[in-house]
Amino acid sequence: MAPDSELRNAVAEGLTDVPRIGAVIAGPGTVPPFVVVDAQQRLVDPAVQYLRNLALGDVSPLTCKSYGYDLLRWFRLLWLLGVAWDHATEAEVALLVGSLRNGSNPQRVRQRAGTPGPGTVNVRTGKQQLKAGYAPRTINHCLSVICGFYAYHGSFGRGPVLNPVPESTERREASRHLSPLEPTPVVRRARLRQRVPHAAPRSIPDKLWDELFDAMRNDRDRSLLLFYVSSAARASELLGIGAHDIDWGGMRIWVVSKGSRARQDIPADPQAFVYLARYFESEGLPGPNLPVFRTLRGETRTLTYWALRRILQRANDRLNTNWTCHDLRHTAATRLVSDPALTLAEVQRILRHANLATVSIYTQTRVEDMFDRLQQHYGRPRPEVSYPAGYAADDVSVVFGA
Repeated sequence: MAPDSELRNAVAEGLTDVPRIGAVIAGPGTVPPFVVVDAQQRLVDPAVQYLRNLALGDVSPLTCKSYGYDLLRWFRLLWLLGVAWDHATEAEVALLVGSLRNGSNPQRVRQRAGTPGPGTVNVRTGKQQLKAGYAPRTINHCLSVICGFYAYHGSFGRGPVLNPVPESTERREASRHLSPLEPTPVVRRARLRQRVPHAAPRSIPDKLWDELFDAMRNDRDRSLLLFYVSSAARASELLGIGAHDIDWGGMRIWVVSKGSRARQDIPADPQAFVYLARYFESEGLPGPNLPVFRTLRGETRTLTYWALRRILQRANDRLNTNWTCHDLRHTAATRLVSDPALTLAEVQRILRHANLATVSIYTQTRVEDMFDRLQQHYGRPRPEVSYPAGYAADDVSVVFGA
Protein backbone atom coordinates (compact mmCIF):
# COMPACT_ATOMS: atom_id res chain seq x y z
CA MET A 1 0.00 0.00 0.00
CA ALA A 2 1.32 3.44 -0.95
CA PRO A 3 2.22 5.83 1.86
CA ASP A 4 -0.47 8.26 0.68
CA SER A 5 -3.12 5.53 0.84
CA GLU A 6 -2.00 4.52 4.33
CA LEU A 7 -2.25 8.11 5.50
CA ARG A 8 -5.70 8.53 3.99
CA ASN A 9 -6.98 5.31 5.57
CA ALA A 10 -5.60 6.33 8.95
CA VAL A 11 -7.27 9.74 8.71
CA ALA A 12 -10.61 8.26 7.66
CA GLU A 13 -10.57 5.78 10.56
CA GLY A 14 -9.56 8.39 13.12
CA LEU A 15 -6.22 6.73 13.80
CA THR A 16 -4.23 9.82 12.81
CA ASP A 17 -5.09 13.24 14.17
CA VAL A 18 -5.06 16.11 11.72
CA PRO A 19 -2.36 18.56 12.94
CA ARG A 20 -3.96 21.52 14.67
CA ILE A 21 -2.00 24.21 12.88
CA GLY A 22 -3.24 27.60 11.85
CA ALA A 23 -5.86 29.66 13.67
CA VAL A 24 -8.89 31.90 13.38
CA ILE A 25 -7.99 35.39 14.57
CA ALA A 26 -9.50 38.85 14.53
CA GLY A 27 -9.15 40.50 11.15
CA PRO A 28 -6.96 43.54 10.52
CA GLY A 29 -10.09 45.52 9.68
CA THR A 30 -13.82 45.29 10.18
CA VAL A 31 -14.47 43.30 6.98
CA PRO A 32 -14.13 40.44 7.62
CA PRO A 33 -14.14 40.55 11.43
CA PHE A 34 -12.26 37.22 11.57
CA VAL A 35 -9.71 35.65 9.23
CA VAL A 36 -8.02 32.27 8.81
CA VAL A 37 -4.22 32.05 9.03
CA ASP A 38 -1.83 29.15 8.48
CA ALA A 39 0.99 27.85 10.68
CA GLN A 40 3.20 30.81 9.69
CA GLN A 41 0.43 33.30 10.54
CA ARG A 42 -0.11 34.08 6.87
CA LEU A 43 -3.61 34.83 5.64
CA VAL A 44 -5.35 31.95 3.86
CA ASP A 45 -6.54 34.14 1.01
CA PRO A 46 -9.34 31.91 -0.44
CA ALA A 47 -10.93 31.59 3.00
CA VAL A 48 -10.54 35.30 3.72
CA GLN A 49 -12.24 36.18 0.43
CA TYR A 50 -15.22 33.99 1.31
CA LEU A 51 -15.47 35.39 4.84
CA ARG A 52 -15.29 38.93 3.44
CA ASN A 53 -18.20 38.11 1.15
CA LEU A 54 -20.19 36.84 4.13
CA ALA A 55 -19.44 39.98 6.14
CA LEU A 56 -20.54 42.19 3.26
CA GLY A 57 -23.78 40.20 3.22
CA ASP A 58 -24.47 41.50 6.75
CA VAL A 59 -24.06 38.24 8.63
CA SER A 60 -23.20 38.28 12.31
CA PRO A 61 -19.50 38.50 13.26
CA LEU A 62 -20.00 35.31 15.26
CA THR A 63 -21.22 33.61 12.09
CA CYS A 64 -18.01 34.63 10.33
CA LYS A 65 -16.03 33.22 13.23
CA SER A 66 -17.94 29.94 13.16
CA TYR A 67 -17.50 29.61 9.39
CA GLY A 68 -13.81 30.43 9.80
CA TYR A 69 -13.30 27.48 12.12
CA ASP A 70 -15.02 25.12 9.67
CA LEU A 71 -12.78 26.37 6.85
CA LEU A 72 -9.72 26.01 9.08
CA ARG A 73 -10.69 22.40 9.76
CA TRP A 74 -10.92 21.81 6.00
CA PHE A 75 -7.60 23.49 5.17
CA ARG A 76 -5.82 21.56 7.92
CA LEU A 77 -6.80 18.33 6.19
CA LEU A 78 -5.69 19.62 2.79
CA TRP A 79 -2.33 20.73 4.23
CA LEU A 80 -1.82 17.27 5.73
CA LEU A 81 -2.62 15.54 2.44
CA GLY A 82 -0.68 18.02 0.32
CA VAL A 83 -3.74 18.81 -1.83
CA ALA A 84 -4.33 22.31 -3.17
CA TRP A 85 -7.72 23.75 -2.26
CA ASP A 86 -8.69 24.21 -5.92
CA HIS A 87 -7.89 20.56 -6.71
CA ALA A 88 -9.96 19.01 -3.92
CA THR A 89 -12.51 16.32 -4.77
CA GLU A 90 -15.23 14.37 -3.03
CA ALA A 91 -12.57 11.92 -1.86
CA GLU A 92 -11.04 14.57 0.41
CA VAL A 93 -14.48 15.56 1.72
CA ALA A 94 -15.13 11.91 2.57
CA LEU A 95 -11.85 11.83 4.50
CA LEU A 96 -12.93 14.90 6.45
CA VAL A 97 -16.23 13.26 7.38
CA GLY A 98 -14.45 10.08 8.40
CA SER A 99 -11.97 11.95 10.60
CA LEU A 100 -14.81 13.82 12.32
CA ARG A 101 -16.93 10.71 12.80
CA ASN A 102 -14.16 8.47 14.11
CA GLY A 103 -11.74 10.96 15.65
CA SER A 104 -11.92 12.58 19.06
CA ASN A 105 -13.15 16.08 19.77
CA PRO A 106 -10.57 17.85 21.98
CA GLN A 107 -13.33 19.86 23.63
CA ARG A 108 -14.80 16.63 25.01
CA VAL A 109 -11.65 15.79 26.98
CA ARG A 110 -12.22 15.96 30.74
CA GLN A 111 -9.19 16.33 32.97
CA ARG A 112 -10.81 16.03 36.39
CA ALA A 113 -11.07 12.63 38.02
CA GLY A 114 -14.55 11.29 38.60
CA THR A 115 -16.07 13.20 35.69
CA PRO A 116 -18.73 11.13 33.85
CA GLY A 117 -17.44 9.65 30.64
CA PRO A 118 -18.57 10.85 27.21
CA GLY A 119 -21.95 9.51 26.15
CA THR A 120 -23.08 8.45 29.64
CA VAL A 121 -26.60 9.31 30.78
CA ASN A 122 -27.14 11.33 33.94
CA VAL A 123 -29.53 9.43 36.19
CA ARG A 124 -31.08 12.53 37.76
CA THR A 125 -31.70 14.57 34.61
CA GLY A 126 -32.00 11.83 31.99
CA LYS A 127 -29.68 13.84 29.72
CA GLN A 128 -26.82 12.23 27.87
CA GLN A 129 -23.31 13.62 28.19
CA LEU A 130 -21.71 14.80 24.97
CA LYS A 131 -20.07 11.96 23.08
CA ALA A 132 -16.32 11.80 22.46
CA GLY A 133 -16.54 12.62 18.75
CA TYR A 134 -18.15 15.38 16.74
CA ALA A 135 -21.92 15.66 16.69
CA PRO A 136 -23.81 14.96 13.44
CA ARG A 137 -25.00 18.57 13.32
CA THR A 138 -21.40 19.76 13.54
CA ILE A 139 -20.38 17.56 10.60
CA ASN A 140 -23.34 18.70 8.50
CA HIS A 141 -22.63 22.34 9.32
CA CYS A 142 -19.02 21.90 8.25
CA LEU A 143 -20.13 20.36 4.96
CA SER A 144 -22.54 23.25 4.36
CA VAL A 145 -19.77 25.80 4.94
CA ILE A 146 -17.36 24.02 2.58
CA CYS A 147 -20.11 23.68 -0.03
CA GLY A 148 -20.83 27.42 0.17
CA PHE A 149 -17.11 28.18 0.02
CA TYR A 150 -16.67 26.32 -3.27
CA ALA A 151 -19.95 27.64 -4.67
CA TYR A 152 -18.73 31.20 -4.04
CA HIS A 153 -15.40 30.64 -5.75
CA GLY A 154 -17.05 28.66 -8.54
CA SER A 155 -19.19 31.68 -9.42
CA PHE A 156 -15.94 33.50 -10.27
CA GLY A 157 -14.46 30.60 -12.22
CA ARG A 158 -12.08 29.62 -9.44
CA GLY A 159 -11.64 26.22 -7.85
CA PRO A 160 -12.66 22.80 -9.17
CA VAL A 161 -15.25 22.47 -11.91
CA LEU A 162 -17.54 20.38 -9.68
CA ASN A 163 -18.28 21.26 -6.08
CA PRO A 164 -16.51 18.56 -4.04
CA VAL A 165 -19.36 18.49 -1.49
CA PRO A 166 -22.25 16.34 -2.77
CA GLU A 167 -25.66 18.00 -2.82
CA SER A 168 -29.18 16.59 -2.86
CA THR A 169 -31.16 18.11 -5.73
CA GLU A 170 -34.27 16.32 -4.46
CA ARG A 171 -34.02 18.01 -1.07
CA ARG A 172 -33.34 21.40 -2.63
CA GLU A 173 -36.37 21.14 -4.91
CA ALA A 174 -38.61 19.93 -2.08
CA SER A 175 -37.75 22.85 0.19
CA ARG A 176 -37.71 25.59 -2.45
CA HIS A 177 -41.34 26.69 -2.01
CA LEU A 178 -42.07 25.00 1.30
CA SER A 179 -44.27 26.91 3.72
CA PRO A 180 -43.06 26.88 7.35
CA LEU A 181 -46.55 25.73 8.34
CA GLU A 182 -46.31 22.62 6.17
CA PRO A 183 -44.61 19.44 7.37
CA THR A 184 -41.07 18.94 6.20
CA PRO A 185 -41.03 16.40 3.36
CA VAL A 186 -39.00 13.25 3.85
CA VAL A 187 -36.35 13.06 1.13
CA ARG A 188 -33.03 11.29 0.77
CA ARG A 189 -30.00 12.96 2.32
CA ALA A 190 -27.08 13.96 0.16
CA ARG A 191 -24.06 11.70 0.23
CA LEU A 192 -21.85 12.09 3.33
CA ARG A 193 -24.57 13.97 5.22
CA GLN A 194 -25.22 12.64 8.71
CA ARG A 195 -28.52 11.51 10.18
CA VAL A 196 -29.50 13.99 12.91
CA PRO A 197 -31.73 12.60 15.68
CA HIS A 198 -34.75 14.77 16.47
CA ALA A 199 -34.89 14.79 20.26
CA ALA A 200 -37.44 16.74 22.24
CA PRO A 201 -36.02 19.77 24.10
CA ARG A 202 -35.17 19.01 27.71
CA SER A 203 -36.54 21.33 30.34
CA ILE A 204 -35.80 21.35 34.07
CA PRO A 205 -38.59 19.88 36.25
CA ASP A 206 -39.81 22.14 39.03
CA LYS A 207 -38.23 20.10 41.84
CA LEU A 208 -34.81 20.03 40.20
CA TRP A 209 -35.17 23.71 39.30
CA ASP A 210 -35.63 24.56 42.98
CA GLU A 211 -32.46 22.62 43.80
CA LEU A 212 -30.52 24.43 41.06
CA PHE A 213 -31.72 27.83 42.24
CA ASP A 214 -30.78 27.04 45.85
CA ALA A 215 -27.28 26.04 44.65
CA MET A 216 -26.58 29.60 43.45
CA ARG A 217 -24.17 31.35 45.83
CA ASN A 218 -24.96 35.04 45.31
CA ASP A 219 -27.68 37.43 44.17
CA ARG A 220 -26.03 37.99 40.78
CA ASP A 221 -26.32 34.31 39.89
CA ARG A 222 -29.85 34.08 41.29
CA SER A 223 -31.02 37.03 39.22
CA LEU A 224 -29.33 35.58 36.14
CA LEU A 225 -31.15 32.27 36.51
CA LEU A 226 -34.50 33.93 37.09
CA PHE A 227 -34.05 36.19 34.07
CA TYR A 228 -33.14 33.19 31.93
CA VAL A 229 -36.03 31.01 32.99
CA SER A 230 -38.64 33.78 32.81
CA SER A 231 -37.60 35.84 29.77
CA ALA A 232 -36.35 32.92 27.65
CA ALA A 233 -33.42 35.08 26.57
CA ARG A 234 -30.35 33.46 25.10
CA ALA A 235 -27.05 33.56 26.98
CA SER A 236 -25.37 36.04 24.65
CA GLU A 237 -28.42 38.29 24.71
CA LEU A 238 -28.79 38.45 28.47
CA LEU A 239 -25.08 38.86 29.21
CA GLY A 240 -24.97 41.89 26.90
CA ILE A 241 -27.65 44.05 28.55
CA GLY A 242 -26.68 47.33 30.19
CA ALA A 243 -28.32 49.48 32.84
CA HIS A 244 -30.24 51.36 30.13
CA ASP A 245 -31.81 48.08 28.98
CA ILE A 246 -33.73 47.54 32.24
CA ASP A 247 -37.29 48.83 32.57
CA TRP A 248 -37.90 48.62 36.29
CA GLY A 249 -41.44 49.96 36.12
CA GLY A 250 -42.54 47.76 33.23
CA MET A 251 -40.75 44.68 34.56
CA ARG A 252 -39.03 44.02 31.24
CA ILE A 253 -35.58 44.03 29.70
CA TRP A 254 -34.31 45.01 26.26
CA VAL A 255 -32.02 42.62 24.42
CA VAL A 256 -30.36 42.58 21.01
CA SER A 257 -31.85 39.53 19.31
CA LYS A 258 -29.37 36.95 18.08
CA GLY A 259 -30.95 36.47 14.66
CA SER A 260 -32.29 39.85 13.54
CA ARG A 261 -29.93 41.90 15.78
CA ALA A 262 -32.93 44.12 16.53
CA ARG A 263 -33.41 45.61 19.99
CA GLN A 264 -36.50 43.96 21.45
CA ASP A 265 -38.23 44.05 24.81
CA ILE A 266 -39.23 40.93 26.71
CA PRO A 267 -40.99 40.60 30.09
CA ALA A 268 -39.33 38.92 33.06
CA ASP A 269 -40.20 37.59 36.50
CA PRO A 270 -40.59 40.41 39.08
CA GLN A 271 -38.56 38.29 41.51
CA ALA A 272 -35.62 38.54 39.10
CA PHE A 273 -35.67 42.33 39.50
CA VAL A 274 -35.66 41.92 43.28
CA TYR A 275 -32.45 39.87 43.19
CA LEU A 276 -30.98 42.26 40.62
CA ALA A 277 -31.59 45.17 42.99
CA ARG A 278 -29.87 43.24 45.78
CA TYR A 279 -26.95 42.57 43.45
CA PHE A 280 -26.65 46.29 42.66
CA GLU A 281 -26.89 47.14 46.35
CA SER A 282 -23.96 44.89 47.24
CA GLU A 283 -21.75 45.40 44.16
CA GLY A 284 -22.76 48.86 42.96
CA LEU A 285 -24.28 50.09 39.72
CA PRO A 286 -22.49 49.24 36.47
CA GLY A 287 -20.49 51.91 34.69
CA PRO A 288 -21.75 53.62 31.52
CA ASN A 289 -19.91 51.22 29.23
CA LEU A 290 -20.21 48.04 31.28
CA PRO A 291 -22.92 45.35 31.06
CA VAL A 292 -25.10 44.65 34.05
CA PHE A 293 -23.58 41.28 34.88
CA ARG A 294 -19.90 41.52 35.86
CA THR A 295 -17.29 39.45 37.64
CA LEU A 296 -17.26 39.56 41.44
CA ARG A 297 -13.56 38.86 42.01
CA GLY A 298 -10.50 40.84 41.00
CA GLU A 299 -10.74 43.55 38.38
CA THR A 300 -14.29 44.29 37.24
CA ARG A 301 -14.88 42.65 33.88
CA THR A 302 -17.79 41.56 31.76
CA LEU A 303 -19.23 38.18 32.74
CA THR A 304 -18.49 35.97 29.74
CA TYR A 305 -20.39 32.96 28.48
CA TRP A 306 -17.59 30.67 29.66
CA ALA A 307 -17.82 32.13 33.15
CA LEU A 308 -21.55 31.48 33.14
CA ARG A 309 -20.93 27.89 32.10
CA ARG A 310 -18.52 27.53 35.00
CA ILE A 311 -21.21 28.78 37.40
CA LEU A 312 -23.54 26.05 36.19
CA GLN A 313 -20.77 23.45 36.27
CA ARG A 314 -20.09 24.12 39.94
CA ALA A 315 -23.80 23.77 40.69
CA ASN A 316 -23.97 20.57 38.63
CA ASP A 317 -21.06 19.11 40.58
CA ARG A 318 -22.87 19.69 43.85
CA LEU A 319 -26.23 18.39 42.59
CA ASN A 320 -24.91 15.54 40.39
CA THR A 321 -26.73 16.97 37.36
CA ASN A 322 -25.67 18.14 33.89
CA TRP A 323 -27.88 21.13 33.07
CA THR A 324 -26.70 23.63 30.46
CA CYS A 325 -27.43 27.28 29.78
CA HIS A 326 -29.76 26.46 26.90
CA ASP A 327 -31.81 24.17 29.15
CA LEU A 328 -32.94 27.32 30.92
CA ARG A 329 -34.38 28.68 27.67
CA HIS A 330 -36.09 25.33 27.02
CA THR A 331 -37.52 25.45 30.54
CA ALA A 332 -38.90 28.95 29.98
CA ALA A 333 -40.45 27.95 26.64
CA THR A 334 -42.03 24.81 28.12
CA ARG A 335 -43.53 26.77 31.01
CA LEU A 336 -44.93 29.44 28.67
CA VAL A 337 -46.49 26.89 26.32
CA SER A 338 -48.03 24.99 29.25
CA ASP A 339 -49.77 28.12 30.57
CA PRO A 340 -53.41 28.05 29.33
CA ALA A 341 -53.62 31.84 29.67
CA LEU A 342 -51.04 32.38 26.91
CA THR A 343 -51.60 31.75 23.21
CA LEU A 344 -48.95 30.28 20.95
CA ALA A 345 -48.67 33.61 19.15
CA GLU A 346 -47.85 35.32 22.44
CA VAL A 347 -45.28 32.66 23.28
CA GLN A 348 -43.75 33.14 19.83
CA ARG A 349 -43.40 36.86 20.54
CA ILE A 350 -41.61 36.22 23.83
CA LEU A 351 -39.32 33.54 22.36
CA ARG A 352 -38.79 35.69 19.23
CA HIS A 353 -39.07 32.77 16.85
CA ALA A 354 -39.51 33.62 13.19
CA ASN A 355 -42.12 30.89 12.59
CA LEU A 356 -45.02 29.83 14.77
CA ALA A 357 -44.33 26.19 13.85
CA THR A 358 -41.06 26.35 15.79
CA VAL A 359 -42.99 26.86 19.03
CA SER A 360 -44.79 23.54 18.54
CA ILE A 361 -41.68 21.55 19.55
CA TYR A 362 -42.35 22.66 23.14
CA THR A 363 -45.93 21.31 23.16
CA GLN A 364 -44.82 17.72 23.62
CA THR A 365 -45.91 16.10 26.86
CA ARG A 366 -43.12 15.47 29.36
CA VAL A 367 -42.92 12.28 31.40
CA GLU A 368 -42.21 14.42 34.49
CA ASP A 369 -45.61 16.10 34.13
CA MET A 370 -47.40 12.74 33.91
CA PHE A 371 -45.48 11.08 36.75
CA ASP A 372 -48.24 11.24 39.39
CA ARG A 373 -50.89 10.11 36.94
CA LEU A 374 -48.68 7.27 35.75
CA GLN A 375 -48.10 6.11 39.31
CA GLN A 376 -51.87 6.03 39.85
CA HIS A 377 -52.24 4.10 36.60
CA TYR A 378 -49.67 1.51 37.65
CA GLY A 379 -51.24 1.18 41.11
CA ARG A 380 -54.77 0.48 39.92
CA PRO A 381 -55.84 -3.18 40.19
CA ARG A 382 -56.49 -5.04 36.99
CA PRO A 383 -60.20 -4.83 36.09
CA GLU A 384 -62.06 -8.08 36.70
CA VAL A 385 -64.09 -9.65 33.93
CA SER A 386 -67.80 -9.91 34.76
CA TYR A 387 -70.85 -11.00 32.78
CA PRO A 388 -74.51 -10.00 33.14
CA ALA A 389 -76.67 -12.17 35.36
CA GLY A 390 -78.82 -14.82 33.73
CA TYR A 391 -76.16 -16.46 31.57
CA ALA A 392 -75.16 -19.99 32.36
CA ALA A 393 -71.53 -20.46 33.29
CA ASP A 394 -71.14 -23.29 30.76
CA ASP A 395 -72.45 -21.07 27.93
CA VAL A 396 -70.03 -18.28 28.89
CA SER A 397 -67.16 -20.76 28.94
CA VAL A 398 -68.01 -22.04 25.48
CA VAL A 399 -68.40 -18.58 23.91
CA PHE A 400 -65.59 -16.65 25.62
CA GLY A 401 -63.28 -19.46 26.66
CA ALA A 402 -63.49 -18.43 30.31
